[in-house]
Amino acid sequence: MSAHIAVVTDSTSCLPDQLAARWGIGVVQVQLHAGDVTDDEHRFDRSQLIDAMKAGRPVSTSPPDPGAFFWTYQDAASSGASAIVSMHISGRLSETVQAAREAAQQVRIPVHIIDSGTASMSLGFAAVSAARVSGAGGQLERVLEAAERRVRGSTELIYVDTLEYLRRTGRVGAAQSLLGNAFSIKPLLTVRNGEISPLARVPGAKRAMNRLVELAVKAAGDRKVDLAITRFGSDEREVVQRLKAQIPDVADVVVGDASTVIGAHVGPGAMSITVSPVN
Repeated sequence: MSAHIAVVTDSTSCLPDQLAARWGIGVVQVQLHAGDVTDDEHRFDRSQLIDAMKAGRPVSTSPPDPGAFFWTYQDAASSGASAIVSMHISGRLSETVQAAREAAQQVRIPVHIIDSGTASMSLGFAAVSAARVSGAGGQLERVLEAAERRVRGSTELIYVDTLEYLRRTGRVGAAQSLLGNAFSIKPLLTVRNGEISPLARVPGAKRAMNRLVELAVKAAGDRKVDLAITRFGSDEREVVQRLKAQIPDVADVVVGDASTVIGAHVGPGAMSITVSPVN
């Protein structure tokens, strides 16, 4: 069996199952706590979780146990990997990357840990780029460079109905300045310097969504980009149509659900647009 570079990420990357399977990307599940139930996040029913959050029931998250990373790394080594590139949600948003580092010390092949400084499909697209280079026979340096270049170039644009859920889970970060009591004011956010940061406060959900699309079009410019639209109890269809119509050079569009762990922080009704230059 020929040696290759294995790629691992975590479930906050929001990678659709078929995309992770296509590129052989290992996905370690972050833990979700809802009421008295704790489990891998993908085991939770999304609709029931949204209903629980709306009802004010306690929902929280925690990083994977290092053992989950260890066995994922062991599987990669047993499959003939010569090294592993393991990239994860910002260390300022989660201790997931620390759990990966702990596990990496116990594995017999080199494991290169990347703190992406971001989350969602900015992380997912970086994992796909790394896996694509690896699949083409790229050496470790090229795989790492592909991942890091994609992370640096990507933009996360986030709409939330309210900052309350981010406040409850302690992830509001620099967006604290947008906290307010006006129900009609909708916050737009991004991930900057590894934490949730403010972009704008826009009156009304429709105007806020219009502004989100405008920001995505501006971020894309005239570059060739991949787009991802992830939702947590929101309707993305109009946004997808408008992005396709207004961005001139789109390589791929990924539409899917936000991970339930991300949903636990951003709250019901949230939507994220990822703009990720291909080159």
